[in-house]
Amino acid sequence: MIVRQFISWVRTAPAGERSEATRALARAWLISDLTSEDRAAAEGALLMLLDDTSPLVRQAMAEVFARSMDAPAAIVRALSTDQPSVAIPVLEHSPLLIDADLVDIVATGDSAMQCAIARRINLPASVGAAIAEVGSASAALELIENPHAELAPFSWDRIVERHGQLAAIREAMLVLEDLPAATRAALVAKLSDTLAQFVVARNWLSPDRAGRIASEARDRSTVNIAASSRGDDMQGLVQHLRVTGQLTAGWILRALLSGNLELFDHALAELSGLPPARVSALLHDRSGASLQALLSRAGLPESTFAAFRVALEASHEIGFVDTVDGAARLRRQMVERVLTHCESDGQAAGPLLILLRRFATESAREEARMFCDELVADDAIAPIPYDLIAA
Repeated sequence: MIVRQFISWVRTAPAGERSEATRALARAWLISDLTSEDRAAAEGALLMLLDDTSPLVRQAMAEVFARSMDAPAAIVRALSTDQPSVAIPVLEHSPLLIDADLVDIVATGDSAMQCAIARRINLPASVGAAIAEVGSASAALELIENPHAELAPFSWDRIVERHGQLAAIREAMLVLEDLPAATRAALVAKLSDTLAQFVVARNWLSPDRAGRIASEARDRSTVNIAASSRGDDMQGLVQHLRVTGQLTAGWILRALLSGNLELFDHALAELSGLPPARVSALLHDRSGASLQALLSRAGLPESTFAAFRVALEASHEIGFVDTVDGAARLRRQMVERVLTHCESDGQAAGPLLILLRRFATESAREEARMFCDELVADDAIAPIPYDLIAA
C-alpha cells in the first residue's frame, strides 16, 4: 500500500523531493524488514525510477547501493552504464560488477568512468589491462597510483607506449620501487625522445646532435637502471633492449667498462642464445679464443673484439664493483686502458675510437665531479681554525 502511494506521489513531486524519497526507499529496501510482497513492490518502484528524467533521483539510488552486496543486481548494472554523475559511485565501489562488466565499460565509457574503475580496490589484471590498452591518460594515472591494482608487465609497457610522453605519468611510475626494469628503461627512452624533440623545436640544437646527446643519456640511464636490477628483472631489461634495438656493441661495452659483469653476461647470453652460466664460463677462459667465438656468435662487429678483450682483462685485474653507483659509472682506468690499446693497434675502426674517446671524457668528468664533491664535504665537516675565528 505504501509503495503504491509512493508511486502515485512520485509522478508529480519536484525533483529534489523525488530524490530524497528515492534515497529513503532504497535504504528501506536494504535495511528494513519488509515482507516479500513489499520488497518486490519496492524493487519494482526503484526499477521504474531508473527512467526518471532527473539524474538526482538516480544519483540517490547509486549512492545508497554503491557499496552493498545486497543491492538489486539489475539496478546496479543499469546505474553503472548511466551518465557519469550517476555511474561513478557504482563503478568505483560496487562488488556486484564482474570483470567483464568493468572491461566493457572501460571500452565504452568516458574518461571519468574509466578513472572511477581505475580507483577500485583489488582491481584485477584483466581490467587493468583494458585501462592500459584503451583508457585515457587520466585513467592510466589513477591506475598507477592505485596501490590495490594488479598490473601485468605488458600493461606497464602499454601505458608507457601510449602515455609515456606525459610528465605526470613518468613521475608517478618512476617513484614505484617495484616497477620492472624494462618498463623503467622504456620511460627513460620516452623522456630522451621528448627532450630531443623539445630542443630541436626550439632550434637550440640540430636534430643530429640532439639525437646523439639523447641516445648517450639514454644509454647511461639504462646502465644505471641495470645496476640495481638482478635475476629475472635484469633478464627482462636485456630482452627489452634487444627488442627495441638498444642492445648494441657500444652499449654492451659501456656495461663492461662500468664493471657490471652480470649485465655483460646477460647481454651476451641474450644475443648468443646461450645460457648465462655457459657464457660466464666462456668469459673466464683466459685463452681469448672462447671470448672471440662468443662475441662472434652474439653478432658483434669484429672490429670491437680487441676492445672487449682488453676491457675484460682490465676488469679481471682491477676487480668488479659491488655498489649500484659503481656499476653504473664508467671506470676511468679501464676506459683509458682500452682506448690506449685501440689507438696504438691501428686496426680499430673510427666509430669505435670516437665512442671510446667519449667514454674517456665522460669518465674523467665524472671522476672530477666526485673529487670536488668530496672536497666540499670535507670542508663542511672540518673545524674552523681558531685564528680565522679571531680575525
